[in-house]
Amino acid sequence: MALDPSDNPEEKLEPSGRKRWLGAAFVCAALAAPLLAAWGVATGRLVIPERFNPWAPLDVAAAPDWLTGFKLSRARNEPARCLAALAQTGMQYDLLPDRVTAPGCGFTNSVRLRSAGVRLGTAPSLSCPMALSFFMWERYALQPAAIQHFDQPVVAIEHLGSYACRNVNRGEGAVPGASRSRHATADALDVAGLTLASGRRITVLQAWPRSGAADAASTNDSAALLLLDAHRGACRFFNGVLGPDYNAAHSDHFHLETGGYGVCR
Repeated sequence: MALDPSDNPEEKLEPSGRKRWLGAAFVCAALAAPLLAAWGVATGRLVIPERFNPWAPLDVAAAPDWLTGFKLSRARNEPARCLAALAQTGMQYDLLPDRVTAPGCGFTNSVRLRSAGVRLGTAPSLSCPMALSFFMWERYALQPAAIQHFDQPVVAIEHLGSYACRNVNRGEGAVPGASRSRHATADALDVAGLTLASGRRITVLQAWPRSGAADAASTNDSAALLLLDAHRGACRFFNGVLGPDYNAAHSDHFHLETGGYGVCR
């Protein structure tokens, strides 16, 4: 007696029904996996190395990886966590009392940076997030670029100032209706030049490639390439980076900032 194919329950399930069942099973598995992982971490049953744990504190001594941006952002957004990370950098600084100097001006959770991995000239007043980002940029973007293009480190950075109660690209003083600069909250630093260990001085005004990155590479201009890499690297560690290609007001410096909108120009 021949079997009727219709007696097979798998054959009775329409193709569209099987797809819906498999889809539902996949969705359930996808939703359950992160929940089980989170439960395992919370209960200690699942141990994740700090390097791969997004909730572990930022390790400023560890080479950046795919989680560094998230950990840095988290540290910048939590004052206590930011200060804890800053304390690990080895930089010398004084804590500044919170203050308001004018409408939209003043700073909180800020430091006066007395000593860093490079000489800074006048000690800048920076918010903790800004100081932390500066450390990460100097160590993991600026110095590697200097070693690559000149086989020597940067020993000094020339800056045009940090905290200043002013508006965007308008100089000192308040302009009715204009937006406050990130400088007004100690969340910005303007970098104008670098000095290498050999004593060579490289300024943004003179060495930035006005014809673009392709021209700098074709002429093998090491100073231009260093500045290009320093600018590009800054975009990994700051929320906002503006350079000479942005507008004439930035022709002689890099504007580096935390907070605000993300921009890399």
